[in-house]
Amino acid sequence: MNNDFTNGSILPKLLKFMLPVLFAMFLQAMYGAVDLLVVGQFASNIDVSAVSTGSQIMATLTNLIVSFSMGITIVVGQKIGQKRFDDAAQTIGTGLVIFAATGVVFTAVSMIGAGFLAGLMQAPAEAFDLTVSYTRICGAGFLIITAYNLLGSIFRGFGDSRTPLIAVGIACLFNIIGDLLFVSVFHLGASGAALATILAQLISVVISLFIIRRTKFPFTFRRSHLRIERGNAVSIVRVGLPVALQDFLVGISFLVMLAIVNRIGVSASAGVGVAEKVCAFIMLVPGAFMQSMSAFVAQNYGAGFRDRAVKSLKISIAISAVFGTAMFLLTFFHGDLLAGIFSGNSETITDAWSYLKAYAIDCLLTCFLFCFTGYYNGIGKTTFVMIQGICGAFLVRIPVAFLMQKIGNGSIFLIGLAIPCSTVLQIVLCFGAYIYYKKRNISSGV
Repeated sequence: MNNDFTNGSILPKLLKFMLPVLFAMFLQAMYGAVDLLVVGQFASNIDVSAVSTGSQIMATLTNLIVSFSMGITIVVGQKIGQKRFDDAAQTIGTGLVIFAATGVVFTAVSMIGAGFLAGLMQAPAEAFDLTVSYTRICGAGFLIITAYNLLGSIFRGFGDSRTPLIAVGIACLFNIIGDLLFVSVFHLGASGAALATILAQLISVVISLFIIRRTKFPFTFRRSHLRIERGNAVSIVRVGLPVALQDFLVGISFLVMLAIVNRIGVSASAGVGVAEKVCAFIMLVPGAFMQSMSAFVAQNYGAGFRDRAVKSLKISIAISAVFGTAMFLLTFFHGDLLAGIFSGNSETITDAWSYLKAYAIDCLLTCFLFCFTGYYNGIGKTTFVMIQGICGAFLVRIPVAFLMQKIGNGSIFLIGLAIPCSTVLQIVLCFGAYIYYKKRNISSGV
């Protein structure tokens, strides 16, 4: 169960851990894409718009959970690297209690505030009620969403990326079945897609818990660990909160962009929704390296092997860059084919391709940004990660999007250019921090 990343060749160990993460992210992308794919084929454009806006709202809230749980991944990984297994168990117990309470709060927010959130997103009037319904149904299952994502973070912390892959695979399978049943057979549209999502994750959590009971861990987990231990709680919050805050504010910036697009009309809203689902696939490799780097670097940093952590960063960037170039060529020149998988509406496909061309440029940049983000998370520099993410979102992404709306004559491509523009600033900040830490030789792993 426990993968020791502190010795042996870096590339084989990194790839062995990263590939299950990549496949899990692929299935997770499929998980979200199937909703839009089935709704796009068997329901109306209004349903597509509702799923687009509603899923973006839920993704923003869910990313808060996923990002905050990065605190568990990093702290557990560092303690595993230090061979402090009982401390790792105590950290997990503290985290479970914290996230159970968080899940309850988010359930209330997403159900009670669904109408407010849809209005804030400027959901098109025709799709407003469906957007609210989608958000409330998903929100009712937020405890399930929390458990589903938290389990993956815990396992990745001690080097197991296979169990999260199994969990996502189970969820993806049952989500496909649920979507086909509720949308294409019962004609429930966006609401049916939301229902399928929650039921699939519930089944995945139940089966995953059964697998966990039969799994041998590098430590013994006891009921007595299920309590908030102050030191561990502080560590989780100190590491996880900046990541969560950064991802939340970055998510807000993307919600602002979607709200800008929603003002153009239903077709544009649906087109961006389709484009976002395609982007979930074209960003898979750098995203997988970002998650993998956090766990890989955390163990080496905890063990004091900082040069090894830096080498893993350089290797990750090199491999990610190759895939980034391939995704740029595919998306920029053939984005219409990718968008056509999710919608048969020619106008929606055209709008989606326009947005995808901007995202294609970002593919060339994220190989640097995502790997740096994973590295800085792994060495505990999550406050810097927060700062660079917020700077990119609020100094560049939102202002550029508003500017392009004013001068771009409704061009979705020009609005989308705000994304790679913000990535450029973030990369500059990451390189600057790298040089800063290296020159001063402080405890940063560089």
